[in-house]
Amino acid sequence: MALIVIAEDEFLIQDVLAMMLEDAGYEVEAASHGAAALDLVRQNKPALVVTDFMMPLMTGLELARAIRADPALKAIPIILTSGAQGSIGRAEPEMFNAVLDKPYREDELLATIAKLLGSAIASA
Repeated sequence: MALIVIAEDEFLIQDVLAMMLEDAGYEVEAASHGAAALDLVRQNKPALVVTDFMMPLMTGLELARAIRADPALKAIPIILTSGAQGSIGRAEPEMFNAVLDKPYREDELLATIAKLLGSAIASA
């Protein structure tokens, strides 16, 4: 079972996303801001990270930069989900493997995760 770390400061979105991913067969760890998510990533070395952009303490972009700067973590796929800052994520393709605009469809997110995890497994 692949571990996915979620960084999302809106608790309702975080809960729905966690339930959706768990129902799809993934293990999930969630954090309410980027700094806590970075700690989870460092501790658990997840298969993938799903992050919001606007969060307290550390934005999704800052989280992605910290992950990419760490040689032990830099290969972890990162999906940015954002209501208004998707264009910022798309302007930084070296940081994010995919950018989904909120509200995204459940099937779109799950297909993106499956594709990225398949690519990560193939390149390992």
